[in-house]
Amino acid sequence: MKQLVTDFPIQLHEALIIGQNYRFLSAKKSFSNVVLTGLGGSGIGGSIIQNYVFDKLKVPFVVNKDYFLPAFVNNNSLVIVSSYSGNTEETLAAMQQAIKARATVVCITSGGKVAELAKKKKIDCILVPAGMPPRSCVGYSMVQAMFVLQHFGLVKDNFEKDVKASIKLIKDEVKDIHKKAKAIAGKLNGKLPIIYAAADFEGVAVRFRQQINENSKMLCWHHVIPEMNHNELVGWRDKDKSKAVVILRNDDDYERVKLRMDLNKQIIKKYTPNIIEITSKGKSYWEKVFYFIHLTDWVSVYLADLHKQDATEVKVIDFLKGELAKA
Repeated sequence: MKQLVTDFPIQLHEALIIGQNYRFLSAKKSFSNVVLTGLGGSGIGGSIIQNYVFDKLKVPFVVNKDYFLPAFVNNNSLVIVSSYSGNTEETLAAMQQAIKARATVVCITSGGKVAELAKKKKIDCILVPAGMPPRSCVGYSMVQAMFVLQHFGLVKDNFEKDVKASIKLIKDEVKDIHKKAKAIAGKLNGKLPIIYAAADFEGVAVRFRQQINENSKMLCWHHVIPEMNHNELVGWRDKDKSKAVVILRNDDDYERVKLRMDLNKQIIKKYTPNIIEITSKGKSYWEKVFYFIHLTDWVSVYLADLHKQDATEVKVIDFLKGELAKA
């Protein structure tokens, strides 16, 4: 896993090449909605993109993480099928529904049944390198999904230059990233991590939570601001040093959100002394996102070491899939 995290800038570079060289079968057209369907490491990129297009896309963008697609999916829909293995049963079920609804379907996968079905139905299928844990390939899947949106004219700005800038940023900050990640992991070791972020960076917070779950083998939860100020904040009543709060911040967070974060700190520090703040680096949305992803991925890996866990192993998921295959 450490090597996979180390190679993240290389992955982003390769993802750009894959997207730039892919030739779409589907002609450009307008859509009434966009659905990205995928789970786990294959679906988290969709959640991050959903945050990005919130104030840019003129049609609804929905992330689906289930067997079933929304009822509104029809021949005016774009459905992006994201399954790294190509064998995720929920995503395959959704893909078949998208085909039946005559939606425009584009697949992102390393192979498997998704690639086979796409070939049979003559559907666009962008292939990415195989043989890695899906959660370590978020760069591949997310960049390809952005190329899909760009192909259909759904995003106008050139995100490719931001990805290139992200690669440079990560390389320039590599020593500092490792230093910060080790320090944060040390503070989270033996604690229950609680992640807070601005609502427009929820996808990044979810990614961090999932990496702590899978790599560090720990429970964790997250919430977003301002929503948590209307419910979860009231739950902070008991002093508990076993909890550790991580606040993900950006210099350009909305001013009222910044104020809320500062006030939250005042309230929460009465109940736990363990409050960690991480501020992103970079100018663009994508630079900030990829910086956060790389830094927090390292946190999860170093935390696995401290927790004496194999960051790559996910035997319980393998068991679950095996049992489901028998049913």
